[in-house]
Amino acid sequence: MSSSQRSEPSDEAVQRRRLTIAGSLSLVLVAVAVVVIGAVSAGSAAGSGGAGASASTETPTPRPVPGEAPPPATVDTFDRTAHSLDDPNSIWVVVNKLRPMNPQDFEPEDLVEVDVPHTWDPEMRQEASDAIVAMFQAASDEADLTLASNSAFRSYSSQEEIYDGDDLLTARPGFSEHQTGLVMDIGADSGDCSLETCFADTDEGIWLRDNAWRFGFILRYPDGKTDVTGYEFEPWHYRYVGVPLSTEMHETGIATLEEFFGLPAAPEYE
Repeated sequence: MSSSQRSEPSDEAVQRRRLTIAGSLSLVLVAVAVVVIGAVSAGSAAGSGGAGASASTETPTPRPVPGEAPPPATVDTFDRTAHSLDDPNSIWVVVNKLRPMNPQDFEPEDLVEVDVPHTWDPEMRQEASDAIVAMFQAASDEADLTLASNSAFRSYSSQEEIYDGDDLLTARPGFSEHQTGLVMDIGADSGDCSLETCFADTDEGIWLRDNAWRFGFILRYPDGKTDVTGYEFEPWHYRYVGVPLSTEMHETGIATLEEFFGLPAAPEYE
C-alpha cells in the first residue's frame, strides 16, 4: 500500500464517522428536549396544584338573587294638630253625641248668607260659604247639575224646634254640627230625594260623593258608620273641614272624623 493510500481514509470510514457524530448530536438534542419538557410540565403541575388548592380552600361569595324591592316605608307627615278639635271656632272641631258645643249656645261670628239655590236662606261661616259656592259652580260646569241647600247653620234655639226625639236622625240642641256654621244639607234643585237616603243614587248625590273632598268637604255620616257617628246614613249632610284634611281622608280612605283623629266612637249620648 502506498503512502498516499494510508494518509487518506477510505469512504467507508468517513461515512461511519459522520454517522457517529450525527448520533451523538441526536442524543444531545433528545436530552435537551427532555429537560425542557420536564421543566414545562413541572411548572404546569405547580400552577394546576396551586389553582386546585385555591379552589379547594376559597369558597366564592354567592351573588344575591334578584327579587322584588321592598315597598318604600310610608311616613305620615300630616299634621293632626294643625287645628283644635275642641275650639268651636276651629274648622276641625268635632261635634258628636259625646262632644257637645262648648259653650252650648255658641254662634259663629263670621256667618254670611250663601249665594246658592236653596229652600230657605242658608248661612255658613265665610270660609265654608266660599267653598260651597265653588263646589256648586263646579257641579254645574263639570256635570250640568244644579245643587241646592236644604239647611245650613242652625242655632241652638232652632235645633230645639227641630229635634224630634229620634236620636238616630236628629241631634239634641247643643250637639248638632249645624251649629258650627260648617255644614250644609245638600240636595238636587229639583227636590228629587231631598233629605232621603235615595239621594245617594241620584246624579247629584254621586257627584258630591266623588268630588266634595276637592273643595274641603266630607260626607259626615257615611253608610255603615252609625256605630261610630251615632247617626244613620245621611248622603246629604256635608261638613267643611278644609282641603288639606278632606284630601288626607280621601287618600287614606278613613271615612269619619272620629276614626281619623282616634276619638271614641259616639253611638249614644252619655
